[in-house]
Amino acid sequence: MVRRPVAWVVAVVLLAEAFGIAAVNWFLGVVVDRQQMSLAGLDPDVMSTSSKIGGVVFGLYFALCALVALLVAVRNRAPAGFGRILLISAAVVHGLLGAFAWGLIGPSAFVFMVVVLALIVLLLMTYDRAGGPRQEASGDAGGDPQARDEPEQAAAPQGIPGQREARRDAEEGPQDPAPAQVTPPSPTGR
Repeated sequence: MVRRPVAWVVAVVLLAEAFGIAAVNWFLGVVVDRQQMSLAGLDPDVMSTSSKIGGVVFGLYFALCALVALLVAVRNRAPAGFGRILLISAAVVHGLLGAFAWGLIGPSAFVFMVVVLALIVLLLMTYDRAGGPRQEASGDAGGDPQARDEPEQAAAPQGIPGQREARRDAEEGPQDPAPAQVTPPSPTGR
């Protein structure tokens, strides 16, 4: 399967990206501090501190995304709840960074961001929940759903009245509450 290797690759790439972004922003903060640079009259100390804080925050964000991808790879289960939302937000961030990278840095940075975006989307899509357990069970010998349900029915105690009927009703699905015969509306004379 392709699911686990993709999850491992996403975890490694996001962790490397977390360290890279944190290091670049920290370096920029140090350069601003040492050169006493100012942008539109802003205090250099404020610019340096905000760059360092931004680097740490984004580094922790991508490290948390990498942790979610690592847990997906280890458990071989789909990300759920907050982890899924975190990976979706990381995909959106990489899409936006890719759009900005094309104009600011060049095509190589854009391609890198799009590849990371594609890996995250592939990770999310390979663990799609729509298939459910029925899809996995269809690979059984014969693929006959009745053959799988027979052992469950045989294991049910026969002494409880109404249980077999309830099980049969549950297998048939919800019933239509509307009556079987519908009276058509009467024609109006014009």
